[in-house]
Amino acid sequence: VAGANREGFHLRNVNFPRDFQADIVADVAVARDGDRCPRCGGRLRVQRAIELGHIFKLGTKYSEAMGATFLDREGKPRPLVMGCYGIGVGRLLAAVIEAHHDEEGIIWPENLAPFQVIVSVLDPEEPGLLGLGEELAEALAQAGWEVLLDDRDQSPGEKFHDAKLLGIPVLVVVGPRAARQKKVELERRRDGAKIAVAAEPSEVVAKTKELLGRA
Repeated sequence: VAGANREGFHLRNVNFPRDFQADIVADVAVARDGDRCPRCGGRLRVQRAIELGHIFKLGTKYSEAMGATFLDREGKPRPLVMGCYGIGVGRLLAAVIEAHHDEEGIIWPENLAPFQVIVSVLDPEEPGLLGLGEELAEALAQAGWEVLLDDRDQSPGEKFHDAKLLGIPVLVVVGPRAARQKKVELERRRDGAKIAVAAEPSEVVAKTKELLGRA
């Protein structure tokens, strides 16, 4: 059975090459993971991927239609050879997240993170605690990082959970108990490394540089 080039009609008992000729004759199969290559004998490996960008060679199809030309060395007009390309910024971010995450959320690389540091004040109502958090956040911002200050009236557990979910590379925890000892805690998102440091802006900036791998 073959199409008759008319809507709603088909032809029966059609045979190739008796009744028609083909422009292309090929051995076509659906490729599956593990199939052997007919040329080199290697095994096909199927993997998931995301198209992050593309390039198309358009040739002179559109330039001829638009009359877009240039003058060659002899001064004669010729159609432009055109091409186009695109980069999927949204897809790029999705690909980064797919490659950098765990069961608790995103793990942003520092150079792509919307914020490099989050300062979490566990009890904003505690006298002096919010002021300390704001002071540290300002010092970190002055050092060149994008800083998010979490001064919400939420439980510590919620704040820790949200910080991991957002995937900000370094978490600075400003809590009542540590503050009474004049300390704060820093935690690196990618591996959970923690360090207690003096609650001084210069110390926090220096240790943040270490955690982010900056000289």
